[in-house]
Amino acid sequence: MTINGFENGGSGGGPSECDEKYHSDNTLIVALSTRWYNHGKRCHKFINIHYKDISVKAKVVDECDSSRGCKSNIVDASKAVWKALRVPKSEWGETKVTWSDA
Repeated sequence: MTINGFENGGSGGGPSECDEKYHSDNTLIVALSTRWYNHGKRCHKFINIHYKDISVKAKVVDECDSSRGCKSNIVDASKAVWKALRVPKSEWGETKVTWSDA
């Protein structure tokens, strides 16, 4: 999992692919790498993200485009997801998680 800013002017760049809107970093949202994003088939659907013994449900709003340097197996998550999973700030940036469709 990597960290992403979904707000206007944030690290995510432009508006989200699913709805062409910006989203608050205080909401439980993610961008999925191209293969997992699956041509938008997961747009507005929820996934369960698991980190150690904690799980959180987040909404897919964007694609982390592999053709623009995103790794092929990434869940790019808002700060709210990182906080909800209680990932130590020292690990913010990139950490290992598992996920499944909700």
